[in-house]
Amino acid sequence: MLLLLSIAAGVTLKKVTRRQTIRLAWHFGFFQFAMPVIGWGAGNTVRTFITSYDHWIAFILLLFVGGNMLREAFQVKQAEPQKNDPTRGISLVLLSIATSIDALAVGVSFSVLNISIWFPAIIIGVVAALCTGAGIHIGRRLGSTTRLGLYADISGGLVLITIGFTILYKHGALNCVL
Repeated sequence: MLLLLSIAAGVTLKKVTRRQTIRLAWHFGFFQFAMPVIGWGAGNTVRTFITSYDHWIAFILLLFVGGNMLREAFQVKQAEPQKNDPTRGISLVLLSIATSIDALAVGVSFSVLNISIWFPAIIIGVVAALCTGAGIHIGRRLGSTTRLGLYADISGGLVLITIGFTILYKHGALNCVL
């Protein structure tokens, strides 16, 4: 999921600076590190709550960010279109939370099993940061192509929304609807 989200961010941006790469990779990596630690600290007290609703929280956050990308894609553009930068502001925070909410449950699981979380959390954070850095540049290359570049906001928004529905499907939340 992280790789797909970072690719979508790169597609949306088309031109990716070192600062944007570091900002996105840092936040995704940090949240992937911090959430298992928080979950581990919370232990059994919140396990039922997290596993019951984590997929809905991630879905709502991804739907919000993806919906905003689609809305911006269909807005009438001014002379200088103002792009939403997913590596800044509330979009960055929401994407970071959405991509790491499942890691909270992983931390709770480690707590239940009485396993130290520190080494796994560091590995998870580093790998997440590296995958994010690679993904944003893959997306940049894809976004720079003429055909995909014209529809970057649309494709990025649809990818985020699709990932949100995939999360719901994998957690069985769509079984009652289908």
